[in-house]
Amino acid sequence: MNTKISIFILFLVTLTIASCTEKIDIKLDESYARLVVDGSITTDTMAHAVVLSSTSSYYYNQPAPPVTGAQVSITDGTLTFDLLEDQAGVYHTAPGVYGIPGHTYTLQIKLAAAIGGQTEFAAVSSINPINKLDSVSLLFHPDWARKGIWEVKCYVQEPPTVDFYRFLVSKNQRMITDTLNEWFVTDDKFFNGSYTNGATIAYLQQGSPEEGLRPGDMVTVEVDNISKEYATFLMEAQAELRGSNPLFSGPPANVKGNISNGAVGFFAAYSATRSSALTP
Repeated sequence: MNTKISIFILFLVTLTIASCTEKIDIKLDESYARLVVDGSITTDTMAHAVVLSSTSSYYYNQPAPPVTGAQVSITDGTLTFDLLEDQAGVYHTAPGVYGIPGHTYTLQIKLAAAIGGQTEFAAVSSINPINKLDSVSLLFHPDWARKGIWEVKCYVQEPPTVDFYRFLVSKNQRMITDTLNEWFVTDDKFFNGSYTNGATIAYLQQGSPEEGLRPGDMVTVEVDNISKEYATFLMEAQAELRGSNPLFSGPPANVKGNISNGAVGFFAAYSATRSSALTP
């Protein structure tokens, strides 16, 4: 008798739980698109790029739609560089263009068709000076992993100003840190105004096909002196990519850029220096 009652109660509980399940269709607002900007000008002499695209539907499983036919220029108030669209949504300056430390650059965009009700967008960024990187060294730690780890160190006199840096690493002229999630972005709090006598900026896994080194391989470190605003943008974007702790973090939010009129993204101006070392 007790067994029959238990089975009946279990049946009722199961039926109640099942009856509480309801399919909910979430309706997303897909009518509002925004311009997405990714561009920069640096102290390197090269063709600098500005990439324009548009936000799309949450369920859109294709690459972001490129924005074509725009008029794009970069100016420091004296010189103006007009960018030409050489592939859909990708605009380049002439190859001989370079930014000058101490100058402030304005990106100006005029669209052929409005996005988010706007056709004109702008952003402003300044180039901070950077001290030339003296040298780079490589230190191998065979016991730090199954096949060992290479520690990448840099040597430079850091100025007494408050600065923010991005470090990039390449092997044999091929970028290893080629995604946002792999960039090392930091301030100068721990070495402000001092000589960085071998500051560690990267660890390379010897067991990785991309990072592993052989004798004679060339490792190049690029150091970029970026603005505080750009550093904050990059670190917030990295935090969104890596995820957050649901118990101790706030709700997710759009990463704040520096493009006007509701566009997203960032236009960065910065100085760069490089140095290389050969694997022993």
